[in-house]
Amino acid sequence: MDRALILLLLCGVAVWLSGSASAQRDHQRKSGSGEPHPIKHEEEQKTQYWVARAQETLHAKLAETQAVHTNVAKNVIMFLGDGMSVHTVTATRNLLGDSAEQVYFEQFPYTGLSKTYCVNRQVADSACTATAYLGGVKGNYGTIGINANVPRYSCDGAGKVENQVEGIAQWAQEAGKDAGLVTTARVTHASPAGVYAHIADRNWENDWEVTKRSCDPEQAPDIARQLVEGRVGKALKVVLGGGRKQFINTTVNDEEGYPGYRTDGRHLIKEWLADKRASNVSANYVWSRKGLSLVDLDKTEYLLGLFANCHLPYNGDRARNRSQLADPSLSELTEAAIRVLQRNEKGFFLFVEGARIDMAHHDTYARRALEDTAEFAQAVQKAREMTSEEDTLIVVTADHAHTMSINGYPYRDQEIFGLTDDDTDDELPYTILSYANGPGYKSAYSQAQGRVHLTEKLTDKTDFQYPTLVPLDVESHGGDDVAVYASGPFAQFFSGNYEQTNIAAMMGRAAGIGPYANVQP
Repeated sequence: MDRALILLLLCGVAVWLSGSASAQRDHQRKSGSGEPHPIKHEEEQKTQYWVARAQETLHAKLAETQAVHTNVAKNVIMFLGDGMSVHTVTATRNLLGDSAEQVYFEQFPYTGLSKTYCVNRQVADSACTATAYLGGVKGNYGTIGINANVPRYSCDGAGKVENQVEGIAQWAQEAGKDAGLVTTARVTHASPAGVYAHIADRNWENDWEVTKRSCDPEQAPDIARQLVEGRVGKALKVVLGGGRKQFINTTVNDEEGYPGYRTDGRHLIKEWLADKRASNVSANYVWSRKGLSLVDLDKTEYLLGLFANCHLPYNGDRARNRSQLADPSLSELTEAAIRVLQRNEKGFFLFVEGARIDMAHHDTYARRALEDTAEFAQAVQKAREMTSEEDTLIVVTADHAHTMSINGYPYRDQEIFGLTDDDTDDELPYTILSYANGPGYKSAYSQAQGRVHLTEKLTDKTDFQYPTLVPLDVESHGGDDVAVYASGPFAQFFSGNYEQTNIAAMMGRAAGIGPYANVQP
């Protein structure tokens, strides 16, 4: 037998062996313990199932084109899922039951994508993005309510009127509407601060932070002061969230015994109440879920609720730790805000932030991030049920993405928080969810053994930090475009791909307020 024929036969045997081994591995993946994974929904095996669903979607789309809402929006509610990337929404479907599920706001008739970059950064933070989607102007990373003419940490740039960006809350107030905000973060945090503040550093939430940068707190008033004293801030009818420490002095303890961060001796909560009393308006300050339940919301003109010294707890932790009895949910806060704001016959603008989605991602707590996304969707549903599509525009979006991705080829019946059993070169399992960078590196690698052997017992833990490729103390944001979902008057504006700044413009046009009120074709 000549050499060429021998080589040909050897190659053929190698290919057969490789294919056989591959087929065996594929069979093992599919069968697991020897049994194939069941089909989750048997009807999905039939062509007619998909044809019928497509017909339903077409009918709905045709109905939407015939029922476009072009009434002026009396009310505008903007929901901001902080760090709620498209991957986050997709993974939340599995948490809700199945990949074919829809997170509530995915049912909205119009969906688009917005570009999230800052003027000076490809990957944005929550400060420059807040300026964009609330004010219609992009700024520099770390700055709020000012244009890119002002560099971060500038002591005097934010105080110049020509650098300040007016936002939709101000447009609403000037039109005779009311405005308010709800957040699960500190009410002085970057995203909610975008509603009312003009500041060159997002961290300047109290006077001590300003002086630490060698700036004069009188020249650069901190964010908490701007909420209590500022033109837009003091006129907000509803402010609900956390962050009591930014409003009281270091020598003063809050209702739960935690000291404040201020060093100017001021008690801004008392000053807020005194200002409202001097104006002869009804105002309530509450700090607990029970206190909120005792307020007659139908007779309250101003409501300030600071439910934590810092941020509110993760929603999943509320249930696990039974703290739901003490801490209000985002849905409850949203309902309370709408009840107060609905008293104005001219309408209102409300900003609602699910802030802790972002914070969970930063710690690579994927489970907590998805749990908070599910609660965020519940808040959106509550708002839509309390209002009419005829006169209330609801816009749901995110400020930026994160680096979490959905990996491998998991079966439909596998939990999103678990492991995929795909073949790997090192024969070790890996998580369905993982991050490009962050503190979860320690969950994935050890100096002694390299990649760690993960188990379902580990991933079942609430505090499990999902694996990352690059070790960082805090996981970074992602530069992806983020989704925008809209329902109500002029919701059709929000389809397509556009600058994040267009969101503010389109909301203003829909409501007939601000500089975009009368834009015509």
